[in-house]
Amino acid sequence: MATVSVSALVLVGCSAPGADTRTSAQAVGESAISAVQPLEAELVSTKSKAVKPGAKLNGPKALTVLNTLPVKGKAPATGYNRNAEFGNGWKDFDKDKCDERQEALSRDMSKVKFKDKKKCTVASGTLNDLYTGKKINWKVKSGSVDIDHVVALKNAWISGGQKLSQAQRQALANDPLNLIAADASANRQKGDKNAAEWLPKNKSFRCQYVATQISVKKKYALSVTSSEKKAMSKVLNSCKNQKAAKVTPIKPAGSSKPSTTSKPKAPGTVKGLVSPGAFCKSADKGKKGKSKAGKTYTCKSSKNESRLRWRI
Repeated sequence: MATVSVSALVLVGCSAPGADTRTSAQAVGESAISAVQPLEAELVSTKSKAVKPGAKLNGPKALTVLNTLPVKGKAPATGYNRNAEFGNGWKDFDKDKCDERQEALSRDMSKVKFKDKKKCTVASGTLNDLYTGKKINWKVKSGSVDIDHVVALKNAWISGGQKLSQAQRQALANDPLNLIAADASANRQKGDKNAAEWLPKNKSFRCQYVATQISVKKKYALSVTSSEKKAMSKVLNSCKNQKAAKVTPIKPAGSSKPSTTSKPKAPGTVKGLVSPGAFCKSADKGKKGKSKAGKTYTCKSSKNESRLRWRI
């Protein structure tokens, strides 16, 4: 069993991607280790057999669930900000002190080696990538593997995510159901596209892929477009027994925003009578006033004159 010394090993805790937490050596057993003897730490290797990435799909048939999703057009992407709306950095969804990026890497790869004794921070592993069908030998900072949101966060935003609360959106962004380790170039090619706009190159994975999207959309009360539903149905017609995940749909808990199309307030009316053509105060700009003859005038400027007067 291979070992490395603390003097040569950085033990990394469960932190957001890119952040290292250094720990000191501790005494082992009743006999204190001499200061000149380094602590031996094991790099644990797990799951030597090939692993199928992605969440378990053991619920109802995906086609049945698809037919329960609301069909709507895309909402405007106005206000979308990934970090502001879905959280900055990875969270610990299942409260086990390991963030969901590390959880997804550990779940989806074989021959996994960890950086820490808690078996949290993944150092390397082998991914049988379902997006492309190729095998990837991955290690930290290699850039070859991403954690993909199966339902892209921007797609979630324009298909109902705006009605979710901040906590619900952060849950969606860190839910293992919506995460899968994937070839980085394929993930970036996908971007925020839906199933009508992009499908994985590896056709044998498409049934699992759309069934996972359907499961996520069902759980988080998201909609599909008519073209998206058509594309999903076409894929699932080749695998009609494909299952979706067993989920409990949430109730959107976002705060309702005031309508931007609400009627503007009616302009105020000045007291007393106004003289047509007379100058008016800047404080009365836009206000109405009646003349002695009973006609209504507005305090405003004109194309030819910037000064405010009582005008028709």
